[in-house]
Amino acid sequence: MSAILSADDLNDFISPGVACIKPVENLPRQQPASSNLYEVAKEGQLPEDPKTAQISLTDCLACSGCVTSAEAVLVSLQSHAEVLNTLNSEGKLFVASVSPQVRASIGATYGVSEKDAGWMIDQLLSGPQGLAMGGSHGNHFKWVVDTNAMREASLVLAAEEVAQSLSVSEPDASPKRPILTSACPGWICYAEKSHAHVLPHLSQLKSPQALTGILLKTVLGKQLNLRPDQIWHVAIMPCFDKKLEASREELTDVFWDSSPSEKITPPIRDVDCVITARELLMLADTRGISFPNLPRRPLQFSPFPEPTLHSFLFPRARRRRQQPPEAGTSGGYLHHILQSQLSLHPHSALTSKRGHNADVIEYTITSSDNPSKQLVFKSARYYGFRNIQNLVRKLKPVKASRMPGARSSKLGARTSGGGSNLDGYAYVEVMACPGGCTNGGGQIKVDDLPGQSGKEKGQKDWLASVDEAYFSLSEGDDEAGEDSDMADAGAEGQRYEDEINGISPSYVKHVLKHWEDFVRIPLEKLVQTTYRKVESDVGKIGEPDPTSKFMAF
Repeated sequence: MSAILSADDLNDFISPGVACIKPVENLPRQQPASSNLYEVAKEGQLPEDPKTAQISLTDCLACSGCVTSAEAVLVSLQSHAEVLNTLNSEGKLFVASVSPQVRASIGATYGVSEKDAGWMIDQLLSGPQGLAMGGSHGNHFKWVVDTNAMREASLVLAAEEVAQSLSVSEPDASPKRPILTSACPGWICYAEKSHAHVLPHLSQLKSPQALTGILLKTVLGKQLNLRPDQIWHVAIMPCFDKKLEASREELTDVFWDSSPSEKITPPIRDVDCVITARELLMLADTRGISFPNLPRRPLQFSPFPEPTLHSFLFPRARRRRQQPPEAGTSGGYLHHILQSQLSLHPHSALTSKRGHNADVIEYTITSSDNPSKQLVFKSARYYGFRNIQNLVRKLKPVKASRMPGARSSKLGARTSGGGSNLDGYAYVEVMACPGGCTNGGGQIKVDDLPGQSGKEKGQKDWLASVDEAYFSLSEGDDEAGEDSDMADAGAEGQRYEDEINGISPSYVKHVLKHWEDFVRIPLEKLVQTTYRKVESDVGKIGEPDPTSKFMAF
């Protein structure tokens, strides 16, 4: 269990509820002569050999009392201590993935760019002055992958998913319009436990973290002839809820490994462990490594064992496509979709309108060559749970009135709670944290800053510094100079001319098809996931009905 996680860290999430502790009075009453080892004994009458009661993450996800960060407290096997313990084991291949938000948090902390922060993280995880100096076997991470690579795949797939939904008129199409972003695990937990009516609207795509995990496990497993349990993948993410995402049953080898060999029990996660930016610094401190003194230069990794995927994960020019501020700090899903729609409608214009606060923005694309400015595409961004609660109210189906002469209502109409009409929205980017992912619960806070620097600025100014680091990529950041134009080229050196927002959809689809063919697993299994309605057992008498535990979409 992470020692740095406390109730003070939960202020940007829904507070835990008392329902997460099951009442003792609702347990089955025991007979006086019962042999139950968990009953309360009188003084001097202790049960013999009592077993240790344990709460697994599956149990936690099956409870609908508390939401998100409160559950992360129970994730005892995902911490910096677990990383160090696992590094002491033999017979495993260690790989890591790092999000750009974490690099921004580290960069703001030590006054360096996001790029330099990434190099420092690489040096800690894989360099000779990092984790390799300690431990029983000097183990370190063989490869450190930038999740921006699979983020590009997520954006291309998301734009394709939206375009497909716009071309389908059937009301039972999946997902339903408006499509809601599914990359934020705090939002997903909230929807599954409290608002099942929005589940059919959730994007069916996995997050960049999940896509990176399954890519590493499938490709390395096949190419190096390793079982999933022999590949240990840690993801370094901005929020604690990513630990919950990594622990979902849908994101294990059971859902993609169809090999005839004997299955390993329990299922093996695609992402074995998730730690946050703060836990990353604790990882260095526990090993006695001075993080700010790590080299700020690129580390030369061994070639990834599959050439086409190597050029995708580690492009020669390393031209990371940092997104503009208008894309936000949560991956830029809506921004890329808007740019894709603009490319499909050359004679159109994009306008935005702020909602009742800065975390609610509505975007509209209208035809500019039409005097009436015909609507082409309508979407919105909702960040923070207060705004999300308003969103789900607007999506809630309205019960038909029994009053004589009452008109029927449909999904998206004005609700009794006062929600506005959502008709016409094709896509909504939903994130749990106010301000986006750079404000994740696992990021370094202003009070964590070394010396007196934390006292010189408030949390708002500190978040502005993190955002500045997130957008700090400069024109001189290309690592290969004259080869930068080849950054989007595959192993065959092919050029792609269809870039949208700096990303080539045809190149990304080429890589995804190659991945599918190489591992011989249908692409749908690799990139899509499902969601479930989670029902609470709190307050119920007797054993729960296993058939009603959840419902997949």
